[in-house]
Amino acid sequence: MAALFLHNSLTREKARFTPLDPNHVRMYVCGPTVYDRAHIGNARPAVVFDVLAGLLRHLYPRLTYVRNVTDVDDKINARAAENHEPIAELTKRTLGFYHQDMAALGVAPPTVEPRATAHIAEMIDLITRLIAGGHAYEAEGHVLFAVASFPEYGRLSGRSPDELRAGARVEVAPYKRDPGDFVLWKPSPPELPGWESPWGRGRPGWHIECSAMSWRYLGEDFDIHGGGGDLLFPHHENEIAQSRCAFPHSHFARVWLHNGMLLVNGEKMSKSLGNIITVEELLARAPGEAVRFALLRTHYRGVLDFSDNALKDARRELDRFYRALQKTPPREEGDVPHSVMDALCDDLNTPLAISAMHKLADDAMAGDETAAAGLRASGEMLGILQKSAEEWFKIATSNVGAIGPVHMHAESRMGFSWRGIISDEGVELRIAERAKARQEKNFARADEIRNELAALGVILEDGPAGTTWRRG
Repeated sequence: MAALFLHNSLTREKARFTPLDPNHVRMYVCGPTVYDRAHIGNARPAVVFDVLAGLLRHLYPRLTYVRNVTDVDDKINARAAENHEPIAELTKRTLGFYHQDMAALGVAPPTVEPRATAHIAEMIDLITRLIAGGHAYEAEGHVLFAVASFPEYGRLSGRSPDELRAGARVEVAPYKRDPGDFVLWKPSPPELPGWESPWGRGRPGWHIECSAMSWRYLGEDFDIHGGGGDLLFPHHENEIAQSRCAFPHSHFARVWLHNGMLLVNGEKMSKSLGNIITVEELLARAPGEAVRFALLRTHYRGVLDFSDNALKDARRELDRFYRALQKTPPREEGDVPHSVMDALCDDLNTPLAISAMHKLADDAMAGDETAAAGLRASGEMLGILQKSAEEWFKIATSNVGAIGPVHMHAESRMGFSWRGIISDEGVELRIAERAKARQEKNFARADEIRNELAALGVILEDGPAGTTWRRG
């Protein structure tokens, strides 16, 4: 079995991964807070850890992959009030959208997808343990974790106590013993969700949710905890503190993995900049496979600059892979070649794996059936290349006409050209359809196709030798 090396955020080193139980790997990844449509930044960890889950299943007999759903949160409460709808309806609808969007990106469901509201009992149990151990205290209806009670607090983020206090995104309230102390439980007024507890009717703080759900499904110690780099502090720092204090002999997660930041045209996504791109918007303009591939062309720990050109480049690379499989169809299933597997086992180096796949595509273009089978198997490991070439190239025409007034406004906000993502093969298909329409004297349809292609940046030129085209 190939040796897997992962970069541990806790030790800041890349080391060989050795599971606690070689027959059963256990991984927890922070999932969505369901109050709005998922954006491309939410999609990155979902895709990254989906690939890692596939790799772990390939290498080990069993994987339990837990990805939670946060369905009790102040953002959810605020959005439900803004929409004048029950909280349960909001979370049900947005979770459904999340599942649809992730499925379109080829993200497989995790082994377990626990919802926070179904695990209040476990949260109350953990909080009770923390109070009994002197790591938490009650104050004015709140229960707070005492950061001073855990000497290793700050190890994950590498921050000093002063930096932690300055950077903690927590409410500074007079009832706190230390400004960095964070909420485990808080009171709920009648109009907000609440559960009965030893400290009165209330609801949990965000951080205790993940500690409770990971404990419920993976135990006190497990192998891998993943999430976006933005969660490293304070969320993951707080998870470590409360979990290790609740279970003093545990190590909690042995390996911590964090994906890097995602930018849009060189800028951080934010509401103030108006450049938040939802997965729904992307899927209206490009196949989910192209969006997924664009997310994998950058190493998961690197900063990913998502742009119109990046998406087009991803589409062109997929076109090339599918052309290779079209020219030399694999006659039987193949194994993932060592070049690809070695890259993935080196801290999930997807760019290097993709480079190796281009060599396989070269050989497949030359008629090498073994290389074609290896290319297909490698694609399966990355969650791509599982369609037929014919099906893939037909998808090229499915996004025509998606641009409308709302999307044109989005274009001006985001700096994306959004002229469309259509392959050369897709253009040829549309030209053939237009030629048939003209032959049948359906000139209105012929003009419509010309206009649709023009909206996608493709200019048609009719001449004595037929129709030629160029990208504008």
